[in-house]
Amino acid sequence: MKRLILVAAVVLGVLALLAVSAKAFLPGLGERAFARQVSERVGRDRLGELPDGLHVMFCGTGSPLPDPTRAQACVAVIAGERVFVVDSGSGSVANLLLSGLPAGAIEAAFLTHFHSDHLSDLGDLGLQRWIGRAAEAPLPVHGPPGVEAVVDGFNAAYALDSTYRTGHHGAAIAPPAGRGLVARVFEPGDGSVPVTVYEEAGLVVRAVRVDHAPADPAVAYRFDYAGRSLVISGDLHAGRSPGFAVLAEGADVLIVEALEPRMVAPITRAASDRGLDNLATITVDILDYHTTPAGAAEAATASGTRALVLTHVVPPVPSRLMEPAFLREARARFDGPVRLARDGDVIQLPAGSDAVEFAHWL
Repeated sequence: MKRLILVAAVVLGVLALLAVSAKAFLPGLGERAFARQVSERVGRDRLGELPDGLHVMFCGTGSPLPDPTRAQACVAVIAGERVFVVDSGSGSVANLLLSGLPAGAIEAAFLTHFHSDHLSDLGDLGLQRWIGRAAEAPLPVHGPPGVEAVVDGFNAAYALDSTYRTGHHGAAIAPPAGRGLVARVFEPGDGSVPVTVYEEAGLVVRAVRVDHAPADPAVAYRFDYAGRSLVISGDLHAGRSPGFAVLAEGADVLIVEALEPRMVAPITRAASDRGLDNLATITVDILDYHTTPAGAAEAATASGTRALVLTHVVPPVPSRLMEPAFLREARARFDGPVRLARDGDVIQLPAGSDAVEFAHWL
């Protein structure tokens, strides 16, 4: 018995010593681990890791419905070493920076329409790009009529903040001429024929008007560079957007927003059962101006695209175990690769190749 007591006392003593030692050494270990992580992250430039071609990084794949795993709508398009951003919903700028894409490399932004979940981070996008490159001119923001009002609003909201940045860091870091945003308005036409809205250094961007009523105008974009192509739908009802099929024809990748009605239905029932009438009404209203996974797959098949990626995920899909239910109808209607995008996913379309490669940066 005495021996057991002695052994227990020794064990307790050793544990106490380890606890004291850990308490003493943990701050130092944590500091060294932090320094290593900083060394790996700060200044990392993903652009240098990519082959020449057309590439995509999803900085936001969610919707207005809260989802802790997804920021709101945002796609970064990389053409060579130039970066363009399509939409900029809440939380997306943080993901863009965490991915290793340099904010200073952003050449322009494109807005598909003016719902809040597609533009709420736009002011921060302009700020990060301005400081990231000591920009001498504002960030161009391309969009259909209405983009002027959006840009003016963000410029007004960030006006004081911008003066603070220059006052604190100086004009060499935050040149006054480079702050804010500048609108680049284009007319999207009647929705039957795509229009060219940007053409420079081998990159051609075309847009077509789509149906997302009452959000009007709304557009989808197509990017062509180095023989590769991709289409970003924005929000739309594909079945009521005839020009979308023309825009998507022969694209390497079709990126389409998707709402799965059968998975929205339980939210409607739960909201009704709990007396949340506003939420129940909203979940019914959204059914008629989005594209279903089945509709996205039919568009991909008709256009002859190589791969289909669904984003702007409605409802939130918090577990990969639930993804097959969301993708079931799409996979039944399209023979190529079908993916449900997650924040940080990357699509690589190397020049001089037919390859469609997938990676993840977050």
